[in-house]
Amino acid sequence: MASVTYRDAGVDIEAGDALVEAIKPLAKATSRAGVLGGIGGFGALFDLKAAGYTDPILVSTTDGVGTKLKIAIETGIHDFVGIDLVAMCVNDLVVQGAAPLFFLDYFATGALIVAQATKIIAGIAEGCKIAGCALVGGETAEMPGMYAGGDYDLAGFAVGAAERNKLLPTGVAPGDAIIGLPSSGVHSNGFSLVRKIIGSANLAWDAPAPFAAGQTLAEALMAPTRIYVHPMLALHKAGLLKGAAHITGGGLPGNLPRVLPDGCGARLYTSWPMPPVFPWLARTGNVTGDEMLRVFNCGAGMALIVTDFEAAMAMLMDAGESPFLLGDVTAGAGIDIPGAKMLFA
Repeated sequence: MASVTYRDAGVDIEAGDALVEAIKPLAKATSRAGVLGGIGGFGALFDLKAAGYTDPILVSTTDGVGTKLKIAIETGIHDFVGIDLVAMCVNDLVVQGAAPLFFLDYFATGALIVAQATKIIAGIAEGCKIAGCALVGGETAEMPGMYAGGDYDLAGFAVGAAERNKLLPTGVAPGDAIIGLPSSGVHSNGFSLVRKIIGSANLAWDAPAPFAAGQTLAEALMAPTRIYVHPMLALHKAGLLKGAAHITGGGLPGNLPRVLPDGCGARLYTSWPMPPVFPWLARTGNVTGDEMLRVFNCGAGMALIVTDFEAAMAMLMDAGESPFLLGDVTAGAGIDIPGAKMLFA
């Protein structure tokens, strides 16, 4: 019987080594104060004292990109899903008042294609640079039999820190204004419904996007999730931020209550800036307004509860954001959106 190698079983160790060498400079470019060592060890070290913390609380998050990856795999658009991965994690850190410190990724695939993987991890590095955190390591798993061909999945893990007396939310009360920060589109939630709508409409990924001139359907939908870390940390440092909700799966009705104290709810206004992809999805898929709000961010990628509405708006606009009044905190539980049906007309 002829000898059998790991490559015969579908795993290419040399490709894995080549990927590690390709991503070392990408990871090095994300280094920040507190990082000890570099890519290649069995674990990553981080010195909180060197990062400037006195009495820190660690905050950790983990997330993925979901079935948006199916579009990337089917179209070959791999450049932005790494940004999505980082965004989904670090946006969950910053709503708790924490600054992202470091990030690790898990990349699993059926057959390691170095060029494809390098694009994906370059996106992760870019997301880390935007967020101000270091890409300190990760795991690449080649798993023939678990994943077909060039299929892959991603998971991310982020750690941040906040001083003990600076954690959010704090002091949220009826009458507080809620500011929305605009999304770049669908972000990374609801893509199982997006794909079902596209399939039912018999549309190809390379068809012109009806809601985005000059782009294909895939290009428009693959716009990466926004990373809100820097403007939100600045707002928090200025003492203007009481709480925040990252609007992901569950939408505004599902995520705002997570940062509201007992006895508080929210009233959202009947109109805010709405990227055209959402009314298009609602019309094309015959999706009700209530269901749209429950599945998608619907144009509000982040909801901020602030102490001084005018000062917060001015600071955000000075930072290059386009904030809008989303609603206010009310006495009594529940999220009231009286004009839900009109939002998608």
